[in-house]
Amino acid sequence: MGDQTSTYTVKLYVYDLSKGLARQLSPMMLGKQLEGIWHTAVVIHGEEYFFGGQGISSCPPGGTLLGDPHFIVDLGNTEVNEDIFTAYLSSLGESTYRGDRYHLFEHNCNSFSNEVAQFLTGKKIPSYITDLPADVLSTPFGQALRPFIESVNITPPGNNMNDHYGQR
Repeated sequence: MGDQTSTYTVKLYVYDLSKGLARQLSPMMLGKQLEGIWHTAVVIHGEEYFFGGQGISSCPPGGTLLGDPHFIVDLGNTEVNEDIFTAYLSSLGESTYRGDRYHLFEHNCNSFSNEVAQFLTGKKIPSYITDLPADVLSTPFGQALRPFIESVNITPPGNNMNDHYGQR
């Protein structure tokens, strides 16, 4: 086998923004059980990448104020090297995933993680994560809270990709 192709592991870091409160309060508040309010990030090439109100950002794995992930999903392997991935992220950061395009329900960290996961591995992230906004909005309480929730902008601190890679 003369194949010199390297593969890289791709992981999904999943954080519960509610720190367990969603699990405790959701049956009473929403009439259905939520396991958490999920924030996700993709970890590859020794960095954690995520999307928020500042656009695409990165940090060392587990390096946001959120601390350690609630759990980690192994998304498989990719042959996409760091240079190709950086170019891909740069193009996303200038278009689909600019900070001003962030929307808590329709275009968020989980949308970003899902798109990046598919680019890298051909697989989506778990549907219980991407379906969460629809699950919340399907409840009367979710509908009542929608105006407030839509004003929320979640931005864990990290290095903004456009600032970081724009320096090259």
